[in-house]
Amino acid sequence: MDVFDGLPDAIVVDILNKVGDVKTLHRCSTLSKRFNSLVPQSESLLLRLDQVATTDTESRPDSLVSKIFQSLVKPFQGFLSLFSKPAKPTRYTNLSPIIPSKILSRFDRIKNLEVELPGTDVSLEKGAAVKWKAEFGKTLKTCVVVAFRSASTVSSSSSLDGESDAEFVIGLKTRVVWTISALMAASSRHFLMSEVVKEHKEMESLVMHDVGGEGTVVMGSEGLGEFWKMEEARGGEAEERVMKNRRSVVPNVRMSMRHAPSLKLKSGITLESATLVIVRPSEEYSDVGDDVLATEAFAGNCMYGEAVVALLERKKNTLEINSF
Repeated sequence: MDVFDGLPDAIVVDILNKVGDVKTLHRCSTLSKRFNSLVPQSESLLLRLDQVATTDTESRPDSLVSKIFQSLVKPFQGFLSLFSKPAKPTRYTNLSPIIPSKILSRFDRIKNLEVELPGTDVSLEKGAAVKWKAEFGKTLKTCVVVAFRSASTVSSSSSLDGESDAEFVIGLKTRVVWTISALMAASSRHFLMSEVVKEHKEMESLVMHDVGGEGTVVMGSEGLGEFWKMEEARGGEAEERVMKNRRSVVPNVRMSMRHAPSLKLKSGITLESATLVIVRPSEEYSDVGDDVLATEAFAGNCMYGEAVVALLERKKNTLEINSF
């Protein structure tokens, strides 16, 4: 008798939950009739999406970023002529939400789902880095972005007293484009998993990230509840522009941006044009809890976590972007 034959179903399912990987579980289901019946009961899954294609450049034109940037409110409208050439726009996935839905169709008790994409979403100039974490419900709830133009062990001059408004404006367009790119990537991931969320109403947690750790989308129980309630209200019909753009709509948002031309960390690393952006919807906006939100988003990530703590001490500048 096989060792598994003597184990209760509940224990076998618990073991399958520890396995998690969807591809491996599908293979397990072919071992026997018993495994075939128990695998769909797995509650904690890891779905690795191996093929992600970028859209044609026509679906993500520079004009979109430019139009969004034009929506920024004063006091920076007068400085548009000072802005440098923006970074490349976001590369977001071209996968249909039907694909992950079909892959997971056999599982009927999903509670915790982790999804891993093979690559990053944001195109950057050489040496630059952007990390972000976004929380969604029916739409964007929060997004924290940390970025810098370059990192080195060579320290350049830096003002502990912060920077003037004129200094802040230099390179502002690039920093805004970093943020917009992160928001577009996050909304694309949210759209990609929309069918899965619709079909698995017992789900309690969804985490979606790329293998390089650039960006993370999370939906907790509260956010999932908001999503299901919205779907019920509109009868499951998706908005036309959501389907056209292949991403969820980003609402009007307010960005709290902090910037340091040169930020030297305790580790000895110096970040050039270090930027922290905390994004929240403009409707019922409140910055209460921003410090906790930002520090928790990158807790355990030494360099980025240290940069967040240092940037929170810098002057905050607030900008707004219209829905896109």
